[in-house]
Amino acid sequence: MKYAICNETFEGWEHARVCARIAELGYTGLEVAPFTLAPRITDVSTARRSELRKQAESAGVQLIGLHWLLAKTEGFHLTSPDAATRKRTGEYLAELSHAAADLGGDILVLGSPFQRNLAVGITREQGEAFAADTLTHCLPALERDRVYLCLEPLTPAETNFMTTAAEGVALARKLAHPFVKLHLDVKAMAAESAPTPDVIRANREYMHHFHANDPNKRGPGFGNTDFKPVFQALKDVNYAGWVSVEVFDYSPDPDTIARDSIRYMRECAG
Repeated sequence: MKYAICNETFEGWEHARVCARIAELGYTGLEVAPFTLAPRITDVSTARRSELRKQAESAGVQLIGLHWLLAKTEGFHLTSPDAATRKRTGEYLAELSHAAADLGGDILVLGSPFQRNLAVGITREQGEAFAADTLTHCLPALERDRVYLCLEPLTPAETNFMTTAAEGVALARKLAHPFVKLHLDVKAMAAESAPTPDVIRANREYMHHFHANDPNKRGPGFGNTDFKPVFQALKDVNYAGWVSVEVFDYSPDPDTIARDSIRYMRECAG
């Protein structure tokens, strides 16, 4: 397994320090939230992107891509009824694709629940059509950069659009593009009607990226979820991508989260 961790876990740490420490712990990938770099990804210069990449690579770490793509931004929305907003959002996703490639990564995880919620009166079918239209504006960039946009289903407690893996796959199929895939997250899958290992197996065709966390919003091993069946399912589908730790509760501290999460994952992976 290839293990990564999300950089917003290390709030207040310098980038080079994060890379050095996670490498010591055994991670070889770092997933980046754009808001940790600048208000918008377009504010991060080419020179700064190159510097971040070099710092990671000197520590033996790859910047695998970006997540929380639209978090803490304004003016963007995946399912907006307004065509201009959809175009603007799609074009910003294209900029994120360029940035991911500049950083040395090839993954964009499209979560951002608030920026995809369906407005009152918009049906799921309309929302899917609006989302597909938004994403058409970034498809040429994905192909040029060879970056995969991974659609992330989230729980109904977080959003009212794309709340199951099946809905994520339906949108990917609607777009029918080789660089649009599915992202699966253990916390989110806990809200599915089927057990998490079954969700993994059922969606093997589209799954391209994976987040390891517990429904309690902490890291793997910090809650009640048994990750042994989860890792067995990943092996069963011959998953060769990253297993990236994403937490929302940063207690007790970043170092403990990173250290204990990878230790537990390695135990479960066997």
